[in-house]
Amino acid sequence: MLIEIIKSKIHRVKVTNADLNYIGSITIDRDLIDAADLLIGEKVQVVNVNNGERLVTYVIEGEKGSGEVTLNGPAARKVQKGDIVIIISYAQMELQEAKSFKPTMIFPDENTNRLI
Repeated sequence: MLIEIIKSKIHRVKVTNADLNYIGSITIDRDLIDAADLLIGEKVQVVNVNNGERLVTYVIEGEKGSGEVTLNGPAARKVQKGDIVIIISYAQMELQEAKSFKPTMIFPDENTNRLI
């Protein structure tokens, strides 16, 4: 049996931009992508701490060291610049593997989005 569990989490980062006219997704600083063990194009859930909105989108690479966290396309309607969000990815795995799996969780500075 496969179950779905948390794989990666970027806990509490600040939205730096919301671009309604982009084709969609979330653009994330490459440093955060690497630290959280995410992949470009990976499906993620974005949870907005400010308003409780939850949405699903995919990762686009942002400039390394920029601190960028931009919600693009329709997702831009669910956030405002300055909102705090949590970004989560999940993985499917066999129950026995899931019991010992350790997710990657990072806690960047929520004012700068840089790694501490």
